[in-house]
Amino acid sequence: MSGARRKEEPPPHAQQPLVANGGGALRGSLWGRALRSDSAWEDKDEFLDVIYWFRQIIAVILGVIWGVVPLKGFVGIAIFCLINAGVLYLYFSSFQQIDEEEYGGTWELTKEGFMTSFALFLVVWIIFYTAIHYD
Repeated sequence: MSGARRKEEPPPHAQQPLVANGGGALRGSLWGRALRSDSAWEDKDEFLDVIYWFRQIIAVILGVIWGVVPLKGFVGIAIFCLINAGVLYLYFSSFQQIDEEEYGGTWELTKEGFMTSFALFLVVWIIFYTAIHYD
C-alpha cells in the first residue's frame, strides 16, 4: 500500500526542523523559560546565552539612564558593575535557583559576558551623554 503510512512514521509536516520561521519556536521557548521561575535547563549553553543577553539588555538600559542623567566618572562605572553583577546574581541564584557548581561556580556565572556588556554600556553611555549634554 503506497498511500498508507505506518504508525511510527510522523506526517511530512512534522519532520520540518525546529528552526523554521527564523528560529521563532525555539526562541519563544528559551525566553519563556528564562522569564519563568525555577525553569529546567537541560543544555548549559542555553542558560549561559540567557545570562549573556540579559547582561547586554541591562548594559543598554543603564547606559541610556547614565547618559540622560548626567552621571560621570568612576561612580557611574562602579554603580554599573554593582547593578550588573547583583541583578544577574539574584537572577540565577534566587529566581532560577540553579546549582552554580554545574556551571563552574558562582564566579563563572557572574563574569559570563561581563566585559562585552561593560563595553556596550560605555558606548551607549558616551553616545547619550554626548548627544544630550555636550555643548
